[in-house]
Amino acid sequence: MNVYLFEFIGTCMLILLGNGIVANLVLKGTKGSDSGWVGISLAWGIAVFVGVYISADVSGAHLNPAVSIGLAAAGKFGWDLVPGYIIAQILGAFTGNILVWLTYKKQYEATDDKGSILATFSTAPAIRSPFWNLVTEIIGTFVLVFGVFYIAGGTISNEPVSLGSLDALPVALLVMGIGFSLGGPTGYAINPARDLGPRIAHSILPLKNKGKSDWSYAWVPIVGPVIGSFLAAFAFMALSV
Repeated sequence: MNVYLFEFIGTCMLILLGNGIVANLVLKGTKGSDSGWVGISLAWGIAVFVGVYISADVSGAHLNPAVSIGLAAAGKFGWDLVPGYIIAQILGAFTGNILVWLTYKKQYEATDDKGSILATFSTAPAIRSPFWNLVTEIIGTFVLVFGVFYIAGGTISNEPVSLGSLDALPVALLVMGIGFSLGGPTGYAINPARDLGPRIAHSILPLKNKGKSDWSYAWVPIVGPVIGSFLAAFAFMALSV
């Protein structure tokens, strides 16, 4: 079966359920406005669980360019597959947020806060400081990718590392923990596709009361996770010698 298709489907489900909770929380006229940060962190953990469980046995359930790059950097995944995985992940994230928009179409029309609308698509820092926002994303992604190596049974062997369906729960708990503990400063993108795909969707959708897509910040949730993934790979390899 097509690994790229399942990366697309898994990432689509990830964003549909993950940004769905954000929409339920911040848009006007929903029944979930009291969900709070706890609800967001729990829902993103569930979103990861569903996305990983669906795609794990076919594509390895990366759902994240940082995971694909980190595994490739550690010699646990083929670099030749990385571009296709990243494209599938970005398209999946884009499509997932289109589905969020369709689900909450009337709520989007009722919401006039441009920042709240953008929050249902992409991340933004609580305090804008590009360098420190970058540091936050590097640390959060390091924790994610480093944890994935061991959850997926990484060893000193040259065997490829791939998440299986049984790994869905521990990976979900890992993401949930990152959200609770490290997510406050930037909204924990820790995934370039998770931010870029939805940000593109925001920029092209005919949203009422839509503001700017904040492209000046968009590099942070891309560069930070990539750096974090390389650092996690290097740490894993150093500890596996």
